[in-house]
Amino acid sequence: MRVSDAVFNNARGDLPGKLGLTYEALRDVNARIVCCSLSAFGSTGPRAAEPGYDYLIQGYAGYMDVTGEPDGPPGKCGVSIIDFAGGYAAMLGLMVALFDAQRTGVGREVEVSLMDTAVSMLSYFATWTLNRDWTPARTRHSGHQTLVPAQNFPTRDGWIVIFCAKEKFWTRLVEIMDLPELGRDPRFGSFPDRVRHKDALIPVLEDRFRTRTTTEWLALLRGQVPCAPVNSVSQALEDEQVLARDMIIDVEHPHFGTIREVATPIKTEGALTHPAPAPRLGEHTDAILREVLSYGDRTIAALRSKGAIG
Repeated sequence: MRVSDAVFNNARGDLPGKLGLTYEALRDVNARIVCCSLSAFGSTGPRAAEPGYDYLIQGYAGYMDVTGEPDGPPGKCGVSIIDFAGGYAAMLGLMVALFDAQRTGVGREVEVSLMDTAVSMLSYFATWTLNRDWTPARTRHSGHQTLVPAQNFPTRDGWIVIFCAKEKFWTRLVEIMDLPELGRDPRFGSFPDRVRHKDALIPVLEDRFRTRTTTEWLALLRGQVPCAPVNSVSQALEDEQVLARDMIIDVEHPHFGTIREVATPIKTEGALTHPAPAPRLGEHTDAILREVLSYGDRTIAALRSKGAIG
């Protein structure tokens, strides 16, 4: 720990303190060290000692209650969004703490929990719930809570996403769809009007969207009205924008050969464009013990015989 900049763990919330992985335990060894913990519930509170996973947190934090069709069961997000967001939050906290430690010579504890991350991402849902007489609910076809039209629409051969976040997009939408009567109808004259009369408006739009394919509608609307296809995962990985941004890369693996993977979303000069494959379990243990901690072969062998290292 004397030569380390940071210690990171992904243990249960009550374990870092017991294992001596906190700044309080290590500050006398290295005052500059940053200790970062990512757990399900954090180190305090009644559930600190409980294991937790993305699935559970989506239930705890209300995500499932607002996901799915109104008359269907609660659902989860299709990907492990809270796991990923928790990792990003921990990375940000760790990097900021490292920057401060380099500046001041003093490290710190950084703690991130999946539960805290999920609750923070409730964002305006939480603000409105806490400060208004308002309760979020599941909406038909993944409609936005307060914007209309902003939802999925069935087309002749699939689905299209429409998101009219500004009045100009609504105006352009009815023009392109050849529905000028909707633009003149006072029931749909503003965002609040369209929300109030949503049940009258959406069926008209749905009927019109069903007259063309998704590709045909995208050709008409793209660049004029915010829109997107509802892609499969395979289609998303073949999207022209994804490919143009070099988001699919080849990685050479010593056992599996060439593996296609998704790249980092962070684009910056000097970033690796051909990263090495992930190390095997324990692949770099001996090198780290020798080069960083200056341990000899006999010391490493003794640690391994005692089960201290894998």
